[in-house]
Amino acid sequence: MTSSFSAWFWSDRFWLPENVTWADLEHPPPGEEYPRAGDVLYALPLSAGVFLLRLLFERLVAKPCAHILQIQAGVPRQALPSAALEKLYLSKTNPDTRQLEGLSKQLDWDVRKIQRWFRIRRSQDRPSKQTKFCESMWRFTFYLGIFIYSIRHLWVAPWMWNTRICWDKFPFQALSPGQYTHYIAELAFYWSLMFSQFTDIKRKDFMIMLVHHMATIILITFSYANNMLRAGTLVMCVHDASDIFLEAAKLANYAKYQRLCDGLFVMFSIVFFITRLVIYPFWIVNSVLFESWEIGGPYQAWWLFNGLLLVLQALHIIWFYLIARIAIKAIFKGKVSKDDRSDVDSSSEEEINTSCSKSPAETLNTKGSSHTGNLNGEAHDH
Repeated sequence: MTSSFSAWFWSDRFWLPENVTWADLEHPPPGEEYPRAGDVLYALPLSAGVFLLRLLFERLVAKPCAHILQIQAGVPRQALPSAALEKLYLSKTNPDTRQLEGLSKQLDWDVRKIQRWFRIRRSQDRPSKQTKFCESMWRFTFYLGIFIYSIRHLWVAPWMWNTRICWDKFPFQALSPGQYTHYIAELAFYWSLMFSQFTDIKRKDFMIMLVHHMATIILITFSYANNMLRAGTLVMCVHDASDIFLEAAKLANYAKYQRLCDGLFVMFSIVFFITRLVIYPFWIVNSVLFESWEIGGPYQAWWLFNGLLLVLQALHIIWFYLIARIAIKAIFKGKVSKDDRSDVDSSSEEEINTSCSKSPAETLNTKGSSHTGNLNGEAHDH
């Protein structure tokens, strides 16, 4: 049954251009290698390694940097012990009026006291500024490192300057060590983001980021198996470029360097616009959508790949709308103000409102990559 499913799933007619089979790709010319679909499985155990590396990095590198910059973990105020309130909190962090009144009668507490208990209890679960600094420093380091690695290999690649070469003799294109490393590293990183999203800082755009990560993983996996490596490396490179500036802006925010933070966020907005709304659609998507059609013609998986690329482009437009609102405030008001998103889930609106009364450096929210992000702890993503 497993072999039958595999044969159906990896159908030649679906995944490959006309008159090309998987058997044709199993016998590359001497001295060359073609991608094999099974290679992407190495990314799963590597994603666990990436997660462990992140924990070590945050403990041994990021946390000492936070101490140098005097970014403290802080000790949140503790809510009074109450088994009844704790039981309800585990299922609903922001109870409605009826539940509050019922608890008031049950515990003989004033409703305002119960509301205060839930506010304090929610604040206990909010990550400290030091935690968010460490997370952003890890993302900044990865995005910077992988971008430098990718641009180093792409700079000498002819398809970076002439995207039509991406489809020259496709899919019979040799796999280079640089392409293999780039793909597996990115895939392992995004798998680790997918898993850690359920344990990291809670955000209102959880579902948007989940869709983004899933679309990214599917694109990376199937473009590798389909040997769309040349276009794939270009897509990953332009996505990583803007995330560097976003994470740097967040680091400056946590360190209370407000002017540097504002400047970096404006730079992030500019780079995001150029890479995600200019280079990506008019250079890369144009090549995958039109140049590949002209040179090789469409096939069934071609529609899947282009559909996923357009899903990412739709997310880019949504994110840039939110980013532009923040950047305009940064330019005209001299500071980055609160974003529509939050480090905590939508039920914790009272904490968000409370934070808005603090200083700009404390309340500044902005990505990924995601990408529109809260400078107070956003992902990224990509």
